[in-house]
Amino acid sequence: MQRPVKAFASLLILTFLLPAVQLSAERPNILVFLIDDMGVMDTSVPFLMDQSGAPKRYPLNDYYRTPSMERLAKQGIRFNQFYAMSVCSPTRISIMTGQNAARHRATNWINPSNNNRGTFGAPEWNWEGLKKSDVTLPGVLNKAGYKTIHIGKAHFGPKGYEGSEPLNLGFDVNVAGAAFGAPGSYYAEKNYGWGTKREHHAVPHLEKYHGSDTFLSEALTIEAKKQLTETVEQGTPFYMYFAHYAVHGPFESDPRFASNYEDTGKPKNAQAFATLIEGMDKSLGDMLDHLEKLGVAEDTLVLFLGDNGSDAPLGHQHAVACAAPLRGKKGAHYEGGMRVPFIAAWAKPNASNKLQQSLQIPEGVLVDQIANVTDVYPTIVGLTGAKSPADHVVDGKSMTNILQGADDKSHPQQFLMHYPHGKHRSNYFTTYRDGNWKVIYHALPLEKTTGNFLQFEGGNYELFNLANDAFESTNLAKKEPAQLRRMMEKMIASLEAHEAVYPVDKAGNELRPKLP
Repeated sequence: MQRPVKAFASLLILTFLLPAVQLSAERPNILVFLIDDMGVMDTSVPFLMDQSGAPKRYPLNDYYRTPSMERLAKQGIRFNQFYAMSVCSPTRISIMTGQNAARHRATNWINPSNNNRGTFGAPEWNWEGLKKSDVTLPGVLNKAGYKTIHIGKAHFGPKGYEGSEPLNLGFDVNVAGAAFGAPGSYYAEKNYGWGTKREHHAVPHLEKYHGSDTFLSEALTIEAKKQLTETVEQGTPFYMYFAHYAVHGPFESDPRFASNYEDTGKPKNAQAFATLIEGMDKSLGDMLDHLEKLGVAEDTLVLFLGDNGSDAPLGHQHAVACAAPLRGKKGAHYEGGMRVPFIAAWAKPNASNKLQQSLQIPEGVLVDQIANVTDVYPTIVGLTGAKSPADHVVDGKSMTNILQGADDKSHPQQFLMHYPHGKHRSNYFTTYRDGNWKVIYHALPLEKTTGNFLQFEGGNYELFNLANDAFESTNLAKKEPAQLRRMMEKMIASLEAHEAVYPVDKAGNELRPKLP
């Protein structure tokens, strides 16, 4: 007698769920999978190209183990030249607003407790971060009928300010997001930082795992899967912003993967970094599997990216080391500090799916076009049919054509990275990319101030042609004075158009970039 009752109950549940799932499938679900401090080389997936445009592997691609990223890359398209700001909060707020950091003015990572503008840093920079009144991607999607879910690291504003709580910024749900960027601990045995010397960075909302052996990346994944199950049962389209704390320090080894790196010859902290990479990759695979289990994988677009260049504990921040063959790392003005992985794919490709027919992402493709984190906002807004307020300035441009494999010559091939701050890996610099050319302006060379500043061959200027010198080995500032001037003119115009703020000298005078 029990079997017919169960069968009837299952049929009844299915009857109620089907219209809801069909309703949500009218618009794509969106999963943004953001990794902290993961550069373009911190993966077994090759993102760099050879001279023919084919993917080219380098030694670091053979060091890291990211099978789920390989799976996602085979299902979709990835970028050789995708840019983020070189530190975290600027990128995260750019994703939320579609604005370059020079415009939203959160130009540095946000210290949760103290204004960290730096000795000569721009006085008017946006340390307070996002506010309730700001237009944000989750806020826009929420008004369009999406359930908006925040999982993991936030870092949108300091403690005591509105931006410290994602629920103030358009999210319906917040799991583990707070003012800080680094977790107190990845270990549940240490209660993710609660009750330790790092309690000021203790991860909230995960008390149920305290004292267990559940690594932080795994706990966040479990919670994310629960949120997806609940949302799909409600029949609501979703926007999930899953921002892992990994692979940011502290470099605590994930015991699930430690044995994979014991014989690599790398330092212990570099081995721990690699386990954090593999742990977030397992999370990606688990999320893809769960979407398929829920029956919504074909209707879900996944955007995978990093928030700034690699911070792997391998070598000096301005050398060819942790992002080899690229130069530099997190915080640096070189490519290793700003180039990040970006993959777009349907969670389960199906050419006959109506949503996928409207965005036909080719499988296994690597493209060479320049794009950046400000492009995420307009891309998602356009794909979901949401409406961005007419008075909200958006610097990014939709990547829809590029995601379908087109050579979109109308997509801007410029990128501006403005860092009017000190006391970091690079100090008081602006970088401007235009096509194959890249210029770096240093507002305070070594001889004009004190501290950890670098002396450059070209004084205030560095100039590279990335078509001929992809790894920034030869500064052309002195050899190409006309090109340097053209690039500086464009940089200055871009800064002015974004209403940028500038570092100041000891007398408080603005240090605006100067033409050579």
